[in-house]
Amino acid sequence: MTTKGFKSGFVAIVGRPNVGKSTLMNHVIGQKIAIMSDKPQTTRNKIHGVYTTDDVQIVFLDTPGIHKPNSKLGNYMMKAAESALDEVDAVLFLTDVSEELGGGDRYIIERLKSVKTPVFLVLNKIDKITPDAMLPIIDKWRKLRDWTEIVPVSALQGNNVTALLEQLSKYLGEGPMYYPADQVTDHPEQFVCAELIREKILQMTREEIPHSIAVEIESMSKEENGLVNIGAVIYVERDSQKGIIIGKSGSLLKEIGKQARADMERLLGSKIFLELWVKVNKDWRNRESVLKSLGFRHD
Repeated sequence: MTTKGFKSGFVAIVGRPNVGKSTLMNHVIGQKIAIMSDKPQTTRNKIHGVYTTDDVQIVFLDTPGIHKPNSKLGNYMMKAAESALDEVDAVLFLTDVSEELGGGDRYIIERLKSVKTPVFLVLNKIDKITPDAMLPIIDKWRKLRDWTEIVPVSALQGNNVTALLEQLSKYLGEGPMYYPADQVTDHPEQFVCAELIREKILQMTREEIPHSIAVEIESMSKEENGLVNIGAVIYVERDSQKGIIIGKSGSLLKEIGKQARADMERLLGSKIFLELWVKVNKDWRNRESVLKSLGFRHD
């Protein structure tokens, strides 16, 4: 049912890898539902975050960073990002103002030419530059296409994010409340918990390890005393990677579990007992059957 005057819509957040898309959505939603890392291509699925006030509900789609794929997983990520553009009421194109405008940005702008909905240019990371540098950057971007709005923000510090939401609301039509007012994501708890484990691995490992891992929640149950038992498997592609994830005498795996458990307890509001296993699943990123079993789909 639509309340008269209530607005709603779906908004895609797109941009190159590592420009702050997940940081922006987590700030808007008010809690962590998309993992954050300084490594590119962290987000692999379209993450739906739900922002609701008395007047508006905006369902944000945080998409994988648009990049040139080099595996079946990479192809999946690109299809997920680009399909989001066809199913939304507005698009936020996020860019990092502390970096030069590059080929990746121009590629996305070219893709956005066919988008008929409002496209906002969101100039992120303004905390990294001086105020004097802002106007020349805006002028440079303004010449590239006719943006619906240009909004400078700092997703990390929250600067100007409220103004962005107010501007965005103006372009949404009257519509229903798609989700309950207190719901912040449409993903099941198992998905978010798996992502939190993956985030800790991204933060604690180097080189090829971050992109060679996947996490699957195998079991999740709640006891009468409120304790939530979670069993999760971390998949890697090679035996050597398994040793790295486990660490000396299991030290790294223990630390991954400790930090992930703390985030899960904040998310679920319950005490967590977390068990982690590491398994080798050779070349899983290029195996269609494995990608499907882990929840990666093209639709």
